[in-house]
Amino acid sequence: MVKLSAKCIVAGDSTVGKSTLIQLFRSDGSHFQKNYTMTTTMDVIVKTVQIPDSGDQVELFLCDSPGKPLFYEMTETLWDQPGALCLVFDVTSEASFANCARWLQRVKSKTISPQLPGVLVANKADLTGRRVVDKHQAEEWAASHGLEYFETSAKELENYDEPFRALAKMFHHLYYERLETFRNLL
Repeated sequence: MVKLSAKCIVAGDSTVGKSTLIQLFRSDGSHFQKNYTMTTTMDVIVKTVQIPDSGDQVELFLCDSPGKPLFYEMTETLWDQPGALCLVFDVTSEASFANCARWLQRVKSKTISPQLPGVLVANKADLTGRRVVDKHQAEEWAASHGLEYFETSAKELENYDEPFRALAKMFHHLYYERLETFRNLL
């Protein structure tokens, strides 16, 4: 059994649901925050994910980043050398989707690795009547940036854990790819 650790930056604009998704994942869906408290510092939540069919585990250090630019400079130094990325946007906010490019660029500037496992998460998918970001458009954007795409609803407890489980699997896969490359060099 191998136990790996990955620092995962969770980024996106304020009020897209980053903290709520992380809290739901940590508590296996048993804790939904009904009152919104703006994240002003980087909170780190740790959860171990079992990798199916391997016996291995990935310990995700989920770095919940504040979405307001005012707080970005205080936390950006903590982003150094991420092992994974979770970009979150709100399907009812075109601006939060458009800003994903900026968040992606910021996180990628903190890594020296050309490969960064990542997901794009469209949160608040339950608000179908208020949706302004087209699913197909978001899927295409994610694919063009090498990200896996997920739609979630933290409020309805839908799919909140899948992005994080996918990140753990991607990180695990990348570890074994790098290990194999290293072995081939010997």
